[in-house]
Amino acid sequence: MSSAAARGGRQIVPRPDAWRAGGPAPWEEPAAASSFALSVVVEAVAGFDVADDVPRPAPDARRSAVLLALHDGPEGAEVVLTRRAQALRRHHGEISFPGGRLEPGETPEAGALREAHEEVALDPRVVELVGRLSTLSTVSSLSHIVPVVGRLPGRPRLRPAQAEVERILHLPLVELTRDGVFREERWGEAAGERAIYFFELADETIWGATARILVELLTVVLAA
Repeated sequence: MSSAAARGGRQIVPRPDAWRAGGPAPWEEPAAASSFALSVVVEAVAGFDVADDVPRPAPDARRSAVLLALHDGPEGAEVVLTRRAQALRRHHGEISFPGGRLEPGETPEAGALREAHEEVALDPRVVELVGRLSTLSTVSSLSHIVPVVGRLPGRPRLRPAQAEVERILHLPLVELTRDGVFREERWGEAAGERAIYFFELADETIWGATARILVELLTVVLAA
């Protein structure tokens, strides 16, 4: 079986000098594809109670939203991801969800749908909104991100916006739980240490906020 060292993409990870290997995956063993049937995933997210004590964003935080667009596939639910264009100023070449900064007065749901339409031409009319996952804040870009989850009626025909997106992925969620795909690192010193998650795919590396959101999604589904 392939090891984590043999997997992954060419993303540049700004690892600090102070870091160490982290713990195992939050799930005990690789999951069966049936665990990620689209109906199971949707039901788990719909029943997830988002914490109501989320810290308020800092005054200079970038209020943002991303869309976890889920559709059925041969191995259960798949999620739409993108590889960001190299020319972008922030997070270039990284794997992410469609999404971005909210416009004044815009809800996270409206913003996530708008951004997905702009980035990959996803028709917002076909997205059934299911719920949200936990809001999170990023250190590098000072973004305050709301993950919005939506169900699609089937695998959509998408088109990347060339200025923003290099590649569109339809990733089976079950792939993320297979041996050698997940790993954790601990960055920082002592009390300031924080967990950083990675998913090493055959040809891409998912890390940062995108990996953190995926870890929560998998945890919510497998705990249901």
